[in-house]
Amino acid sequence: MRSLQARLLAPTDIAPLIWFRLVFGVTMVVEVFRYFSRGWIKSYYIEPSFFFSYYGFDWVNPWPGDWMYVHFAALGVLGAMIAAGFSYRVATPLFWLGVTYVFLLDQTQYLNHMYLVCLLAFLLIWLPGGQAFALDARLGLARQRDTVPTWMLWLVRAQIGLVYFFGGIAKLESDWLSGVPGSMFLRGWELTEPLAGHEWAARAFALSGAAFDLLVVPGLLWPRSRPWAIGAVLVFHLTNVQLFRIGIFPWLMLAVTPIFLEPAMVRRWLERWWPWRMPRAVAAPVNPRWQRAGLAFFGLWLALQCLLPLRHWFYPGEVNWTEEGHNFSWHMKLRNKEGRVRFHARDSRTGARWKVDPRPLLSNRQYQKMSTRPDMVQQFAHELARRYEREGRLGLEIYADMRVSLNGRPRQMLVDEDVDLAAQPWTWRAASWLVPLDDEPLVFSRAVEP
Repeated sequence: MRSLQARLLAPTDIAPLIWFRLVFGVTMVVEVFRYFSRGWIKSYYIEPSFFFSYYGFDWVNPWPGDWMYVHFAALGVLGAMIAAGFSYRVATPLFWLGVTYVFLLDQTQYLNHMYLVCLLAFLLIWLPGGQAFALDARLGLARQRDTVPTWMLWLVRAQIGLVYFFGGIAKLESDWLSGVPGSMFLRGWELTEPLAGHEWAARAFALSGAAFDLLVVPGLLWPRSRPWAIGAVLVFHLTNVQLFRIGIFPWLMLAVTPIFLEPAMVRRWLERWWPWRMPRAVAAPVNPRWQRAGLAFFGLWLALQCLLPLRHWFYPGEVNWTEEGHNFSWHMKLRNKEGRVRFHARDSRTGARWKVDPRPLLSNRQYQKMSTRPDMVQQFAHELARRYEREGRLGLEIYADMRVSLNGRPRQMLVDEDVDLAAQPWTWRAASWLVPLDDEPLVFSRAVEP
């Protein structure tokens, strides 16, 4: 352990972390531009009258009026400041707070890449990103440095590597390896659509995806396999751009790939492209006590990042069906899920029962997301009960008829239609009112029939 600690505390070139800072900031500016140009700020955060909260964060609400536009504009400015390394120590915590706030507003907007952005933004706070190839160093606002403790570089590498690793582990399950989800996804691109009906092609797609996720990081770190790994990264992410609508995720993962390369190579790129020459700095003094504290803290951080994706094993049932433990686990594009849900209210005093249409209260995106996620159905049932209470109608029962198809299976009941969801507590524990998935294995020829 002492030998490992000494190696992690030893200095290494700061260049890969500067590259990470630069591409992260630029990507965030692009993402903010996409939100403005596509009208997402209005449709996601201003027009809806109800938002699906994360457990424990129901107190997080959107800014009133048009202030969400101001919030996103501020995120764009902060992203540009991070990219340029200007007022870095102010920009990074503000950006992390701002983007995490947006992330927590509505569960229906959950995306793995937005969760990753929150994690990476938090790490940037603790890295000396403004001390090299940065305006702060140029203007004398920060002491210039060329090296950092090795653990800082491996912290970012590990955070990115865990996304790949757990994405690969999640693919080692029967539905994915059957090729059925892959066949459905292959239909999303004109170039791959002719392969969608062939079982061998769909299974090859599934196996190659799992193999890539599990092997890409070792392949990038080993010099002999690195050229092949870089080629695989390009093919994998550019294919994902065509097959899936996953926003900036492929581009962000492509952009951060150089953190796995030799630091000297990354430094040569920065020195060639940076607009002004940066003189080499004297090695910065290191406080061993603080470095050991940072090493211990982020060791615990990475341990938590390893445990969170495994928590679905503590819930009964198939995670792709129940959704319990699905978020924050890097289960990315593993399934094709379609559903519909109908709500009924019942007055226990009179026995009167009537249908409740959720669509006037939700956007189309919110309804589509809710129709396959039982925790959101329960949360919306609680909201309906609250709305009736405000009208003076107390003690109403709310029931849901929820039918969902997973990976081409016939639609099955997911929520017990005889359970009053408004009376069920909102908790992180396993829900007793979920109906298990019929565990009949998928048959490719039957599941992919039009």
